[in-house]
Amino acid sequence: MAVPKVLLFYAFTPLSDPEAVRLWQRELCEGLGLRGRILLSPHGINGTLGGELAAVKRYVRRTREYPGFRELDVKWSEGTGLDEEGRSVDFPKLSVKVRDEIVSFGAPDELEVDDGGVVGGGTRLAPDDLHRLLSERDDVVLFDGRNRFEAEIGRFRGAVVPDVSTTRDFVAELDSGRYDHLKDKPVVTYCTGGIRCEVLSGLMRSRGFGEVYQLDGGIVRYGERFGDAGLWEGSLYVFDGRGSVSFSGTPATIGHCAVCGDATSRMRNCADPSCREQLVVCEACGGTVCERHAGSIAAAAPLRPS
Repeated sequence: MAVPKVLLFYAFTPLSDPEAVRLWQRELCEGLGLRGRILLSPHGINGTLGGELAAVKRYVRRTREYPGFRELDVKWSEGTGLDEEGRSVDFPKLSVKVRDEIVSFGAPDELEVDDGGVVGGGTRLAPDDLHRLLSERDDVVLFDGRNRFEAEIGRFRGAVVPDVSTTRDFVAELDSGRYDHLKDKPVVTYCTGGIRCEVLSGLMRSRGFGEVYQLDGGIVRYGERFGDAGLWEGSLYVFDGRGSVSFSGTPATIGHCAVCGDATSRMRNCADPSCREQLVVCEACGGTVCERHAGSIAAAAPLRPS
C-alpha cells in the first residue's frame, strides 16, 4: 500500500543561478509525481512537498546530490492520503518559484549567507538544550517567530507572541521598540520548522538583542522529541490541506472559535474575498456570518499562506 508523506525542508546556501535550480527542481518533482511549494532565491531553498513515500525519499536523495544542499534540513510527517494518480491530496498543485527571499521578511539585503548557512544568526538550541537553559536561568524569554494566527491553536507555554499578520510585519514590529525591554535577556526564537528563526534571530541580533537563540528544527523537532509532554501546548498549524498536526493523540485544545467561543483547533480562511485573515472556527460555526471580518467563514475553503 502506498504511504503518503509530507516533507518540510530548507537549506541556506549561496545559489549563483536560482533559475537553473528552479528548472531542475520542477522537472525532478514532476517526474516523481510530487506536489507542494518550493521557493528558491540567491540565499537557498525552502519547500514543503507531499507524495508517496518512495517518491519523497528519492526526491531527498537526488536533491542532496547538489553540493549546496548536502546538509538539507528535512522533517517528515504523515500525509492525509493520495489521489487515484498517486499524488498528495494535501497540496492542490506543484509550485516552484524564484523570489528575493526564501522566507519573506522583506529584508533580503539584511541577510548574509555563506557555505555554512546564515551568518550572524542566533545560537542553535536542540530541544534538550532548551530545557537545560530553562532549568539554569529564570529570565529566559520564548519568542514566537510565526504569524499571530498560528499561535492561536498552539504555542509554547508563556511565550511572547508578536501581533503580526505576516512574516513581513516582523521588521516593523522589532523596530517599534515594543520589545526593547527584552534586549538584555536570553531570547529563544521558535517557529514551525526552524527556517523563519534563522532569519529572525539575525534580525534581532542586529537590532541590539544581546543573547539570542533559535530552537533548532523548530516546533516540529521539539514535538518529535517531547510530544505533548514538554512545554508545547496545542496543535501545530501547517500551510497545507491538513490545516494542523499534533504530536500525540491527546493534544491540548487552546484555540477558541471566533464566532461562538467554543474550544477548537480548527482553522479556516475567512470567505470574504477581500479578507486574507485566517480564523479559528469550530465545525458548527463553519458557515455562519463572521461579524469581526464582515464575511462568512468557509467550512471547506482550502487553506492558503499569508
